Amino acid sequence: MQLTAVYIAAPEGGYTAFIEEIPGAISEGESIEEARENLSDALRMVLECNRELARQTEPAAAVREAFELATM
Repeated sequence: MQLTAVYIAAPEGGYTAFIEEIPGAISEGESIEEARENLSDALRMVLECNRELARQTEPAAAVREAFELATM
């Protein structure tokens, strides 16, 4: 599965970047390349934060397993 990264040129220079499918995965950079690298870090942080929040509220008996998303 592929996600969609969107890069928008900022009036003051640089780019704002976000991933359409993942709310909160937003970053910026002076170039598209820098914005892409920063966006990768932002996505990783969003997923880690969501994982921690889920673990705080899930029952002790919850079953966890790796889940790989295949191309649809």
